[in-house]
Amino acid sequence: MAMRSVLLVLVVLVLLSCVPPVRSGPNIYIRRMFASCWRLQGYCRKKCSKGEEYHILCDTSYVCCIDKKHLPILVGK
Repeated sequence: MAMRSVLLVLVVLVLLSCVPPVRSGPNIYIRRMFASCWRLQGYCRKKCSKGEEYHILCDTSYVCCIDKKHLPILVGK
């Protein structure tokens, strides 16, 4: 009986390790929250797209890309 339970647990663990990660559902909102920067107005990316400006660093290899309309007003220009 115990051997059958151990075998069942091992089979379940092997099957769970083969399942790819989910890219939708509630996890997408959590991922979007952690991938955002600067008051949740920007997104951490390797390179900013057209119409976005680099504002601050997110990590060592990512920059915070913000839409130009959300950028703070520069004083003393």
